[in-house]
Amino acid sequence: MDHPTRRDAMLGLATAASAAAVPASEAWYQTATEMAGLIRARKISVRELLEVHVRRIEQVNPKLNAIVTLTLDAARKAAAAADELQAKRLPLGPLHGLPIAHKDLLNTKGIRTTYGSPIFKDNIPADDNLLVERTRAAGAILVGKTNTPEFGAGSQTFNTVFGATVNPYDTSKTCGGSSGGAAVSLASGMLPIADGSDTGGSLRNPASFCNIVGFRPSIGRVPAPSASFLWSTLSTTGPMGRTVSDVALLLSAIAGPHPAVPNALPENGEVFRAPLGRNFKGTRVAFFKDLPGVHIDPRVLAVMESQVRTFEALGCVIERIDPDFEGADEAFKTLRAWNSAATHGERLAKYRALYKDTLLAEVEQGLKLTGEQVARAEKLHGRLWQRFQQFLGKYEYFVLPTNQVPAFDVTVPYLREINGAKLDSYIDWMKTCWYISITGNPAISVPGGFTPEGLPVGLQIVGRHNQDFSVLQMAYAFEQATMVGRRRPGLG
Repeated sequence: MDHPTRRDAMLGLATAASAAAVPASEAWYQTATEMAGLIRARKISVRELLEVHVRRIEQVNPKLNAIVTLTLDAARKAAAAADELQAKRLPLGPLHGLPIAHKDLLNTKGIRTTYGSPIFKDNIPADDNLLVERTRAAGAILVGKTNTPEFGAGSQTFNTVFGATVNPYDTSKTCGGSSGGAAVSLASGMLPIADGSDTGGSLRNPASFCNIVGFRPSIGRVPAPSASFLWSTLSTTGPMGRTVSDVALLLSAIAGPHPAVPNALPENGEVFRAPLGRNFKGTRVAFFKDLPGVHIDPRVLAVMESQVRTFEALGCVIERIDPDFEGADEAFKTLRAWNSAATHGERLAKYRALYKDTLLAEVEQGLKLTGEQVARAEKLHGRLWQRFQQFLGKYEYFVLPTNQVPAFDVTVPYLREINGAKLDSYIDWMKTCWYISITGNPAISVPGGFTPEGLPVGLQIVGRHNQDFSVLQMAYAFEQATMVGRRRPGLG
């Protein structure tokens, strides 16, 4: 039965060598890659692994409210079928037996999908989203849906259908968003892999707040044939995980071309299952300097400064320099509002009272846009793209904070100021994410450190146009050098 549910000090990630010795009752400590190996080696069955995660969900989800719809009856049937498949020695998919829950923005056939909106609180889709189809075909076991803000708008995960999802490192704080339920599920051990979507930072922002990895792939890497604007370069879906290798594993299953998507990239997902190790000696890296017009909390700056030496130790040649983001504010906000109007404009007349105020204002802004304003935004967008690609012709990577602030109070919908400086909109506290979104370049958030209060801070690595594997390689090297991602919340 599908039903909604309300809501270690250091959980060390065991090495592959020690993974086989871990009892089934503690298997959720492992990485997804290790779990997949345990299943293939018949050290644990798919059914056993599922029940390990079910117990973890029962233990911590009531405190965190991350998974908002559970599909355990169907999951148990799928797990039994997966074990049968393996017993018959039939080919196994790359995600064989790994539990997954999909963001509540993605349609799941026969399973309630609310988009975090009271308008769709009883919505049961007739078809699966393409990403859902691909994870199922790759052998993942669907256990439910993860929480998201209303229609994914805003990087604070709360809605009137399910309430707020809280940060596992401090339950008085936000987990970020809009893929907040996914990030919390990973950080707390309820899931080994999860998906999210990203327009202004929704894969990277909650990853930063929850000390996990969130990857915004290149536009077209994970095609979305159901998108309102098929040619849009603002939004994408992508993978999340506790480690870079886990993110690469999930990406290998969901990436690949699609005939109904005009900007879908041609490479098959298998390319992301190659080893991530690489020598970075002499690699030129642009490390942010000032980011004019972007306000950043001193605690975030302190973590970023502490990691400059990590890149130097990897052999990178570091230069403190910023790209020219002129026009990013106008281009992104105009095109975002235009997209919001296209998505919600027709239903606004009937359901206006059921929209939250920030999204309502954005839709109304989009409906008032003139052709001249949209054309200007597109011109600014194109020029910014050209400048950014030229910048990354000199440097292979650009490194900057994922978020401008650490996690803030969960009762605050969005920040109105940083360091005493007033912000103009409900998304201005996350410019470090959407300044990158507007470029369309691949970008990843990896655990970078902690504030004195124990709140996670993510570090963002941006790569060259369509060079997703290169971004994963640098993120992997940074992760292995720092091991910040090993620190887990004290949930028991």
